[in-house]
Amino acid sequence: MSKELPVLKVTMLGRFSVSWGEKDIAFKRTTSTKALQLFQILLYTKETGIQRTRLLDYLYSRDELADMANNLRVTSHRLKKMLVDAGMPEYDYIQIKKGVYKWNSPMEVEVDALELKKLIEESEATEDIRTKMELLTKACRIYKGEFLPELSGEDWALLESVEYKKVYEKALKEVCDYKKVQKEYQSVLELSKSASEIYPFDEWQSVMMEALVAMNRYKEAIQIYEDTAKFFFAELGISPSEKMMEQFKEMSERVSYKPQVLKDIRGGLKEKYEEKGAYYCSLPSFRDTYRLVTRIIERNGQSVYLMLVTITDGKGRPLENKERLKVLSEELNHTIKCSLRKGDSYTRYSPNQFLILLVGTKQENCPQIYDRITKYFSREHKTWAQYLEYYVSSIVDVEQKKSKITFNGQDDL
Repeated sequence: MSKELPVLKVTMLGRFSVSWGEKDIAFKRTTSTKALQLFQILLYTKETGIQRTRLLDYLYSRDELADMANNLRVTSHRLKKMLVDAGMPEYDYIQIKKGVYKWNSPMEVEVDALELKKLIEESEATEDIRTKMELLTKACRIYKGEFLPELSGEDWALLESVEYKKVYEKALKEVCDYKKVQKEYQSVLELSKSASEIYPFDEWQSVMMEALVAMNRYKEAIQIYEDTAKFFFAELGISPSEKMMEQFKEMSERVSYKPQVLKDIRGGLKEKYEEKGAYYCSLPSFRDTYRLVTRIIERNGQSVYLMLVTITDGKGRPLENKERLKVLSEELNHTIKCSLRKGDSYTRYSPNQFLILLVGTKQENCPQIYDRITKYFSREHKTWAQYLEYYVSSIVDVEQKKSKITFNGQDDL
């Protein structure tokens, strides 16, 4: 490896980009997608390399090719040509030894995701709290968004992305908690602002508001609340969390503001001690609720619908990858909770299915409700929308056995 050559700097968090010295490496639009994926995989595994079998799985598991090995050879050749065409020196960039593919280059390579991992590992190895927080702060500042977002539809990239987000959120919480004690509120504001821009639906705005209040900058904090509330309503049709509304109430008692602001949030403040969103219950409890509602509508004729939302592999088949299913199922659970009214109840019927009881809903509103669920579910990964399917039926049709959804026995639908 030549020290005279510029460093190859690779960004994988938030977007994918490559620069070599002062030059940004741009690939032609005709560049093979598989060659680019191979490039990304080799860079990410540059320290250890990757077994050929795993590489084939990452690249071609969904393609059902007759000769994946030959396709890998062709893709490797295309990658080498692609790098030279992009302005990098001619070199044997792919090293293959004993079935392991490894990145090999004449220049040093820096990958932001790997640097973040290294900082986290170093922070875990140190006992000095100040050093630990400095390392975690550096890691938080490196994080600019999802890991290789354009590959969010690939299982391996998705799992890495989820893990990076967990690591980032844990590190950020530790740093912010520490800096609050140290009264370094400006730093807390800076870090939480960055987080809220990356994940606008995760309410890091609440931490921003807390930091601003600590610095007696109430009007700025109120403005953040107002902007966040408008954004949530516009994008998802829901209110901010109880915590944020309580923060707003406390701030509003310290500063004067226009009457119309109070009017806008009056509905949310009225029920500040009640849990927002749909009510989750166990399957037996859901069944009891269903039976009770069935009796009630016999008297009042109220419209009630039963919606079944299913997680698929994107092609209408049941998703079998357990790790991926766990991630998607947890997100769908959170999505239904946040997307529906508190008068609606839901349950997990199976690992990949959720049942929702929609009380007082008209048939024409059901597709809109599902669209809201899909929009929230895919807010960070647009491709996730393809993994959901739904079926909806009135309770009357269910009871009269005119629906695909039927109660067959005590434990079955």
